[in-house]
Amino acid sequence: MPQDYSYTIEEVAQRLKVSKLTIYDLVKKKELAVFRVGRQMRVNEEDLHAYINRNKTGSHEKISIETSKILPSPAPSKLIISGQDVVLDVLGKYLEKETEAKILRSHEGSYNGVLAMYNGDCDIASMHMYDGDTGEYNTSYLKKIFVSHPYILINLLTRRAGFYVEKGNPLGIEKFEDITRPHLRIINREKGSGARALLDEKLRIHQIPRTTIMGYEDEERSHLDVASIVARGYAQIAVGIEQTAKLVNVDFIPLVEERYDIVLFKTAANEVLINKVKSILTSRLFQEEVKALGGYNISQMGEVIYETL
Repeated sequence: MPQDYSYTIEEVAQRLKVSKLTIYDLVKKKELAVFRVGRQMRVNEEDLHAYINRNKTGSHEKISIETSKILPSPAPSKLIISGQDVVLDVLGKYLEKETEAKILRSHEGSYNGVLAMYNGDCDIASMHMYDGDTGEYNTSYLKKIFVSHPYILINLLTRRAGFYVEKGNPLGIEKFEDITRPHLRIINREKGSGARALLDEKLRIHQIPRTTIMGYEDEERSHLDVASIVARGYAQIAVGIEQTAKLVNVDFIPLVEERYDIVLFKTAANEVLINKVKSILTSRLFQEEVKALGGYNISQMGEVIYETL
């Protein structure tokens, strides 16, 4: 083969007969060198051979991958938390003290944050993806995305989601079906965000065609962005969370109580991190700090919502 041949993560996993998650762990621990083509990670053939040679023992090729399932891994130098709620910043502050890792924040929406975690670009992803068929949040989506990946879903909080409307609610918007009023313009969130999932599922349940919603194709990437556009009168309605309405000159019309969870992969490398997160979320100090922010239901905080075997 030519010297510059490279493999995808999936191809490396197939060659070594391990899961893609194991390869992502090796990359994260800098045991296996990679380079990127766009968002895709690739491994040079010579780097793969170098890894194999470093892990030979005796006269047999023995790749020391299975030990990652038994031995604790060194603490990561940085942790990336994805999501937009301010409580994630508070969690990051506590984790920085507990782990001595540098906490970085990514402000992706729910689905994109989960995909970033799948691709090894995120350590903790937050999500609030509404399933209109069950009325539940997050679990049904994760079961489809992480088909072969062990993970744990932990509740962070419950909060209210609904409509941002102009101050004083001059149009008298009260319920979801009011979105069909003529001449009412919406500003939408990007595909993959929790707010977009809530809107699309509600439209589906109420059998409202998207094409009848003026402004449906106009998108912004945060709760703050859409609230600001409503406040300035460029749109009359948007979907978002209650906390943001307190920061912007808009009124808030509640629609649902949404469960806001965080998800982590269940790996040996993450075992210490998972225990730290659980300990922080159930601690009195953390819960008191979140409660002081106002508007959050913390009755399930730290509860394991779903966990693979």
